Amino acid sequence: MTHLPILPLLIPLFAGALLTMLPPKALALRRSVSLVAVLLQIPLAALLIVRAGAELSVYALGNWPAPFGIVLVVDRLAAILLFTTAILASAALLYALRGDDEQGRGFHALFQFQLLGVNGAFLTGDLFNLFVFFEILLIASYALLLHGRTAERIRAGLHYVLINIVGSSLFLISLGALYALCGTLNMADLARRVAGLSAANAPLVAAAGSLLMVVFGLKAAAFPLYFWLPRAYSSAAAPVAAVFAVLTKVGLYAILRVNLLIFGREAGDLAYLANDWLWAAALLTIAAGAIGVLAADTLGRLIAYLVVVSAGTIAAGVALGSREAITATLYYLIHSTWIAGAFFLLSGELARRRGDNIADRLVPGPPLLRLLLPGGLFLAAAVSVAGLPPLSGFLGKLLLLSSAPAGAETFWLYGAVLGGGLPVLIALGRAGSTLLWRCDAALAPAAGPDAARMAAVMILLIAGALLVVFAEPVCVYLDAASGQLLNPEDTISRVLSGPPAGIGGPR
Repeated sequence: MTHLPILPLLIPLFAGALLTMLPPKALALRRSVSLVAVLLQIPLAALLIVRAGAELSVYALGNWPAPFGIVLVVDRLAAILLFTTAILASAALLYALRGDDEQGRGFHALFQFQLLGVNGAFLTGDLFNLFVFFEILLIASYALLLHGRTAERIRAGLHYVLINIVGSSLFLISLGALYALCGTLNMADLARRVAGLSAANAPLVAAAGSLLMVVFGLKAAAFPLYFWLPRAYSSAAAPVAAVFAVLTKVGLYAILRVNLLIFGREAGDLAYLANDWLWAAALLTIAAGAIGVLAADTLGRLIAYLVVVSAGTIAAGVALGSREAITATLYYLIHSTWIAGAFFLLSGELARRRGDNIADRLVPGPPLLRLLLPGGLFLAAAVSVAGLPPLSGFLGKLLLLSSAPAGAETFWLYGAVLGGGLPVLIALGRAGSTLLWRCDAALAPAAGPDAARMAAVMILLIAGALLVVFAEPVCVYLDAASGQLLNPEDTISRVLSGPPAGIGGPR
């Protein structure tokens, strides 16, 4: 149990390294190694959820205490996000094993390195290592986006790479400024130093912190920095796009973590630094995503804009900042990650059946045989995304709207969330009827659905349904996570409490 917090990093790290050494012809072995490594993440994350519910764990690599050494911090938020990622990755990989992994080289190794970056970003207690894990997941995502090497993916990949290189450069600049002013990049140590800043340094730290938040806003696809996402996500292979559904959540997680830990209530004039712009950006992101949903000409692009809408909704909850709002936001974050992943996988299956000439374009295609299962899954995903009862999208939006304080914020939040839901409902209804029911009689009937691919979609939709079935214990856990975020004194003291007990042991 002592080394449990580092296993979410070691498993994909060693699995990815092993996969790079296996011969290309050993496809069955590569698939087995990759699948075992991903499936192991589910019980591991569940165990970390239980452990984080009892106490916060701090793991010091090399037995170097913070703030001098690298630390991993497993609190309730990190544990629940690890579990969310593990479920998403398992379904995406099961889908990919039906042949999508053969479209290019190195898929399974890149998939593992992507998980290494995502898990590391959720676990690290240090801003520089957050940058390192961001780069790991981004480099893997660059290659995964090009998986299959179509012309559209190459064009989208170039755009995606360039915008993220700019973001990474700004990330480094902000980290350099913070280190020069505060002498540390450990987040807990930064929280203490920001709380005791001199009047001369406060404006400079505010500028560096604001630049950091802008970088996270870029990663989260917040307005006006969302334009890279629809083209990139809609161009990617279905299992890759499904895993990409969690990448914007990494940016939103970083905003939430830094805004409440480093620039929390003890930061004086710098308290809740991101709130000055996050509220307006969140509402505009929802509006931009809703417009994009109506304008989308393919199902993949429509789903990509749904990811933008969900990013804005989550950002609005973060900006509200109350315990109830953050609890609702975390619930909605889990829901939106799984349902967007399911929708991307379903889009890929529908595109496969309709053929390369039509794919997922919103035009009539060949008659689809055995429509009951894919039609039912599309309906379930659409109902959940649109926020209609009784699925998790409805409960997530209800919790968020209920958390809004009386006043102008309630008016704007209701208008954005409910107003944005109407074009989403219209667009999904149009897409479903076009893809599933409107047929071109001149085309030969398409093949039936692939059972394994449908099973991967069902895993994520069932996981979303279980969020409703177990809503009470889930919300209790998330409420405790919100309290931990809003009252970070215990986290700070645990991270900075001195040498750990044993090599890499928890404190």
